[in-house]
Amino acid sequence: MEEVNAYIESGILELYVLGQLTVQEQREVEEMAAKFPEVKQEITMIELAMEQYAMQNAIEPSAGLKDQIMNQLSSNETVAPEPTETDQMAKPTPIIPIQVHSAYEAKIKTLRFALVACIAMLVVSAIALYYAHNELGEAKNQIIALNLDKQKFANTASYLTTENADLRKISDMATDPDWKVIKLAGTKMDPMAKMVVYWHTNGQHVMVDNSKMALPINDQNHQYQLWALVNGKPVDLGVFDVKSDSAQILLAMKEISGAQAFAVTLEKRGGNASPTMDQMIVMGGV
Repeated sequence: MEEVNAYIESGILELYVLGQLTVQEQREVEEMAAKFPEVKQEITMIELAMEQYAMQNAIEPSAGLKDQIMNQLSSNETVAPEPTETDQMAKPTPIIPIQVHSAYEAKIKTLRFALVACIAMLVVSAIALYYAHNELGEAKNQIIALNLDKQKFANTASYLTTENADLRKISDMATDPDWKVIKLAGTKMDPMAKMVVYWHTNGQHVMVDNSKMALPINDQNHQYQLWALVNGKPVDLGVFDVKSDSAQILLAMKEISGAQAFAVTLEKRGGNASPTMDQMIVMGGV
């Protein structure tokens, strides 16, 4: 159907009615008219439109025009030779101005209205898309903010849960005689340094209390190393970092079955096999 409409609107039917097509083109139009009733109906409308135009613009001859023609014919003794075929070919064919039929004017107006409506819809759609994009961006920002708040809440809850568990464990230590509290005091390396170590003599657990630690914050190349003095020999209990924002109160170290004292030295990151004595910062006896 769209192909037929495009064929009708191409203008070829008007040229067919005016006789401006070649024989082949006329045959094609007639075949289309025979195949599609819409084409035949359009040809009839064009013929009627041109006939109406001719009738509406016809000029009545004056009353004396006939007498003037007869007098002119009688006064001429010589008869003008009839034009030859060459003269007819040389004479230019007059161009007849054709007005567009009112039906086509209506079609053009309809197309114009449709184009204006499409442009208006496009503008409205663009504005709606712009506002939708802005609202989507605001919604994304709100989601990001909510996720950040959720993460902060989760971190806070995790910190409070860990802190609460550590505080409960410290509270239980006071009623358990197997837990020993060893206070380590500063040495000449740092007389103001101090910390607390909890040792479960039966279970062999060793823990460092971050909340009661007063050691300088170590750099990236060094770590503190905890030692247990067992029968006069130092035994490695692991390394740890001093952080100002540590979330844990209790830090679990390596287990030990027996010890006479505990000490902490500042060693290279990862620790040493034996303590650096001149880097001992705190020490305390059991």
